[in-house]
Amino acid sequence: MSVISAMPPMPATATRKRVPRFLGSASFRKFTLAEYHKMIEIGVLIDGEPYELLEGYLLLKMPRSPEHDFTISAISDQLYQFVPRTFSIRGQCAATIQESEPEPDLVIARGNVATYRHRHPGPTDTALVIEVSASSLDRDRTDKAFIYAHASIPIYWVVNVIDRVIEVYTLPSGPSETAAYAHREDYPVGTAVPVVLDGVTVGTIPVADVMG
Repeated sequence: MSVISAMPPMPATATRKRVPRFLGSASFRKFTLAEYHKMIEIGVLIDGEPYELLEGYLLLKMPRSPEHDFTISAISDQLYQFVPRTFSIRGQCAATIQESEPEPDLVIARGNVATYRHRHPGPTDTALVIEVSASSLDRDRTDKAFIYAHASIPIYWVVNVIDRVIEVYTLPSGPSETAAYAHREDYPVGTAVPVVLDGVTVGTIPVADVMG
């Protein structure tokens, strides 16, 4: 009998998990925003569970570390000191963006808190999106950047806690099959990131203060 695997034989006591044959080769069903909301409404998905809809696909959110949550809290504390009341600071809340409904770590949206009592902010409401990235760094730089650039969200931060740098993406292409941000500027520890809302710098955040 020929051996077709390079893996060493498993001990007799080990339990082998079946790997579905369709993985890596199947076409996966996409969901509309209406279908996604209906699944939450009828309890197929529980509101607050670690899922988000990205480009019509239901994905598990990446796990959060203590460092990740510290950074979100530290940035929030800074933002609340200078963001005007004409904007809302939303933490880990859904944003409705075409066929996606991501849950960014932070969003600064135009309008006060009451503006979003009955709806999520959309692209035209959004001035700044922030994702705090450790285990999610690759997804945030690629998939999320595509979604936000495609929706013309003007400024996108990737708070890279691995390399201790805040990556600021600007000049989104808008709707395109190759949507992207044209400009990226990195702010390492020792610098401060300007918080720009609708073309106005409302404050700055020292990178060292939010990296722990």
